[in-house]
Amino acid sequence: MPHNGAFVIKVVNLTKSFPMNGRELVILRGINLEIARGEFIAIVGASGAGKSTLMHILGTLDRPTQGTVYFEGQDLFRLPEQEQAEFRNRKIGFVFQFHHLLPEFTALENACMPALIQHRPREQAEAEATGLLQEVGLGERLHHKSGELSGGEQQRVAIARALIQRPELVLADEPTGNLDTHTGDDVFGLMRTLNRSRGTTFIIVTHNEKLSAQADRILRMEDGLIV
Repeated sequence: MPHNGAFVIKVVNLTKSFPMNGRELVILRGINLEIARGEFIAIVGASGAGKSTLMHILGTLDRPTQGTVYFEGQDLFRLPEQEQAEFRNRKIGFVFQFHHLLPEFTALENACMPALIQHRPREQAEAEATGLLQEVGLGERLHHKSGELSGGEQQRVAIARALIQRPELVLADEPTGNLDTHTGDDVFGLMRTLNRSRGTTFIIVTHNEKLSAQADRILRMEDGLIV
């Protein structure tokens, strides 16, 4: 459960809609939400319920139509775009259903990437990435390119990459969606362990009811609302 009572995220009356064929397609219908530091949250719901849209807005990858997202009291969508990008790189780690590893690079190089983009010294980034890859069980696979890794191993590299900047929040969108049941269970369990050992807040969108049952809290979405 949360490591202290502070809310790391507060969402107030969030809506998202798109114009479509002369009409307004409403995806989110006024979401209110508070997430405490260190929580492990699962978001579940049918396809089209708005889960991924909510996740993208929390990660500042998309803007809301109306409403506010506060991160540690700061209104994220009042930041200029450059500051938003820096905030994203420093404070948030992303894990997607497709791991998005760069095929020409090794596991170690992929895991280092966000730190190098931030101009952290290479030696420091590599040392930290090595430690993370060992922590996720890939100590023997540092110098393998992504094509030489299994799906589960590639997703573990993606998790290490998400953690390299020591983010306060990890957003994972269907991180086990492309994995077989056993591998998916392992990857989910790994994220749970990292949440506990590091105190990092995790928000995971999943269709898997069995996995979501392991979360501190399950948020069920229907028709753009948390029910």
